Amino acid sequence: MRLDRPPPDEAYLSLPADFGRRFALFIDTEEEFDWSRPHSRDARSTRAVAAIPEMQERLRSHGVAPVYLVDHPIATDPAAIAILAPIQESGECEIGTQLHPWVSPPFEEELNLRNSFAGNLPAALERAKIARLTEAVEAGFGRRPRIYRAGRYGVGPHTGDILESLGYAADASVRPLFDYRGEGGPDFSSARPRPFRAGALVEIPLCAALTGPLGRAGAGLYRAIDRRPLLRSLAARTHLLSRVSLTPEGMPAAEVADAVRRLSAQGVRLFTFSFHSPSLEPGHTPYVRTAADLARFHLWWEEIFGFLEGEGIRPASLEEILAATARAAASNPGPASLSPGASTDKGPVAQR
Repeated sequence: MRLDRPPPDEAYLSLPADFGRRFALFIDTEEEFDWSRPHSRDARSTRAVAAIPEMQERLRSHGVAPVYLVDHPIATDPAAIAILAPIQESGECEIGTQLHPWVSPPFEEELNLRNSFAGNLPAALERAKIARLTEAVEAGFGRRPRIYRAGRYGVGPHTGDILESLGYAADASVRPLFDYRGEGGPDFSSARPRPFRAGALVEIPLCAALTGPLGRAGAGLYRAIDRRPLLRSLAARTHLLSRVSLTPEGMPAAEVADAVRRLSAQGVRLFTFSFHSPSLEPGHTPYVRTAADLARFHLWWEEIFGFLEGEGIRPASLEEILAATARAAASNPGPASLSPGASTDKGPVAQR
């Protein structure tokens, strides 16, 4: 069961018709650190978590129950737990895990770029880190987490088996259209932005789309351009071909709305949005440096929520997504090589 490789076509799930078109929000809930510098084991400040309640109120007003994917500094900080635990207890969010290996014990690996992708670690060490994080989240929040994301999307050959052995139901590490091999990470450029089964797990990938006049040319053209940074930058600046992720971080709302329309035309029915929690306070990420940036961040969400409502795309909780994927698997039995109930419906192939 490999999460770092594209699954077979029959593993992709066709969600039940009554699920409709839905969106989910995953928040990488993590410590603050300098994005321009090498990773440090000492960067464990979690002050930006104090801004979460205000954002949660905004989400609540739109019926959004986010998934907070917390890493070790968050999961072991009593102040962060005191903020997030009541939201979980109210049923208005889900607490999952996110592994930043450089700040997650045990600390046995060399601190370098390759090892920032946890899937590159020896299987025993990757498992130990995920297990320690899982235990910390369960101890801090009173519930065993059901969903995992590898920091930097760094799944590897053993990640799926490790998650299954620890009782996880879902992973959210796959990022279609992105190739991290240049930094030593996985290649997701051939993955589709649709849920799929991987053994007993369901993968809920992040969504991205190719926009612009050349967007329909698909993955082959984009991969060729992606290997040439100057050409890729020119294509984006001229709006001929852009890779657009569903996030307020560096992505204009109009382009994200266009990406959602394109994904919908390709048959995608679950749209996954994300951002990093330190963006809720100015000065921690490249996307929110000032108070004006933060105001634009919040305005972005109002624009996107208005767009989604106009399109009839409703929010979905993790519970609803897991129930829908379970129904999809049960109603479309697949080959014996998959877990029971995996879908054989290939569905529309997303442009990549």
